Amino acid sequence: MPRPIVATIDITALQHNLAVAKSLTPQAKAWAVVKAQAYGHGLGRAVRAFAAADGLALVEVDYAVKLRELGWRKPILLLEGFFDADDLPVVAQHQLQFAVHCDQQIALLEAFQATATNPDDLQFDVHLKMNSGMNRLGYKPAAYRTAYARLRALACVRSITFMTHFANADDAANPDLPLNEQIKRFLAATEGLEGARSVCNSAADLLHAELAYDWVRPGVMLYGGTPGGATAKDFGLRAAMTLESKIIGIQHIGPGDAVGYGSRFVADKPMTIGVVACGYADGYPRHAPNHTPVLVDGVRTGTIGRVSMDMLVVDLSAIPHAGVGSHVLLWGEALPVDEVAFAAGTIGYELMCALAPRVAVREKN
Repeated sequence: MPRPIVATIDITALQHNLAVAKSLTPQAKAWAVVKAQAYGHGLGRAVRAFAAADGLALVEVDYAVKLRELGWRKPILLLEGFFDADDLPVVAQHQLQFAVHCDQQIALLEAFQATATNPDDLQFDVHLKMNSGMNRLGYKPAAYRTAYARLRALACVRSITFMTHFANADDAANPDLPLNEQIKRFLAATEGLEGARSVCNSAADLLHAELAYDWVRPGVMLYGGTPGGATAKDFGLRAAMTLESKIIGIQHIGPGDAVGYGSRFVADKPMTIGVVACGYADGYPRHAPNHTPVLVDGVRTGTIGRVSMDMLVVDLSAIPHAGVGSHVLLWGEALPVDEVAFAAGTIGYELMCALAPRVAVREKN
């Protein structure tokens, strides 16, 4: 028999969440972001669940090819663009759209056009990335028009979409700064230029739908997570991933007894504790502190002691009926992944993406 830990991916929840994203910004087309194997949910499931999306967006060139092999015929966008010259024939063959965020990429594109056997057959749709304040990838506003002109001079560039990424769109308590400054910079630098605009990630889609423009790029919200602040249910989103396991052992300990590696938890009273078949090798965060929430047979309790590779321990003192075989919900509809992540000092994105290959996955339609 396999270990009792299993992840369930709900295809209808993925479809529902995409519908929510599109309903919030009906004036815009939607890229469904599927990077990191669709946030741990699987590319094959994403292709089926996001059939209503206008395109799929990710960062991995090989996974983009996989999407084509899986039958996706609509646009695919490489959010970080291509990484070296060898990627460009693949991009051309599979008709991938791509971001351009630096001069080196433009130089590679210029060289590729110059040496192409049939340059007139090349037609690329480019998304010119602006660094409007996040300071990761992209051109600073002062250099943006020069980059635009270089791209416009290339016969192989069919279209240019203007793109930026917000650093603080999820800060509902202070929505104007610095998001407002970022959008001002973006609009000033693109004023008068011909091209579509794409600025909204999940946070902006949920909280600043007025900035949707031509394209939106919902990511974590499609999987039932939120970028911060309110819960998924507040926005009508549904959990798409459920991680559950079972109790595989029971211990009765007394005052002064320690639990787990490093004796990080020491009991101050008699306790019943349960060992769960789930550990950091399954994707559960090793740094999760004592009292990270867990549901055992539907009753809320918490972890105690350090998370091990294959096991974690929960307090069963207030759940007297629990025993070996009792159901354990680690996250899902009744226990949002964002709540578990918050308790562990991280974000739901990390937990979903960290789901390990050894965890059995089943689908719910």
